[in-house]
Amino acid sequence: MFTGIVQEIGRVKESDSSYISVEVEDSLRGLRIGDSIAVNGACLTVSSIGSGYFSVNTMPETLRRTNMRLLNPGAMVNLESALTLSSRLGGHLLQGHVDSTGTVVSIFQEVDAVLMEFQAPPEIMKYVVEKGFIAVDGVSLTVVGCDASTFTVSVVQYTLSNTNIGQWEEGELVNLEIDILAKYVEKFLSARDIN
Repeated sequence: MFTGIVQEIGRVKESDSSYISVEVEDSLRGLRIGDSIAVNGACLTVSSIGSGYFSVNTMPETLRRTNMRLLNPGAMVNLESALTLSSRLGGHLLQGHVDSTGTVVSIFQEVDAVLMEFQAPPEIMKYVVEKGFIAVDGVSLTVVGCDASTFTVSVVQYTLSNTNIGQWEEGELVNLEIDILAKYVEKFLSARDIN
């Protein structure tokens, strides 16, 4: 489990269809082989640790559902270690199971914040509600508006400076994870309607 509060921005060192190596500084403290780490919101397992970097393996399902297939050396990625029982819950509960990708449609400066609009597939948008949570590249964000195909978030300066969001441009492909509670509620209500 994760909270969507990014702990560090890493830089991709190497990547191919089966692994990604990420250069880091602080995230290596206490990191062990076998640990879970969220890379752009995708929960991956640490397979090796070197001097100033760690590696994770990827599988076809990960590459299909995420933007991992587009990560080239030098790309900035959001990193978050898995929760422990003593962790603070500053964002919202995430599984690190990316549901789909979306696209940055527009970026607009609004006083000290930035409004960002994203287009997402219908299977994601049916769970997106105003003032609800969504994880974008592993960052816990609050939805400030939505319609049938897009949603908007407002991003504060701290988040822009301490995640890869500050690097995004229109057209960027991002990982999306919706609130798991919405899926459970839908399944519960569907089952109830059948009985």
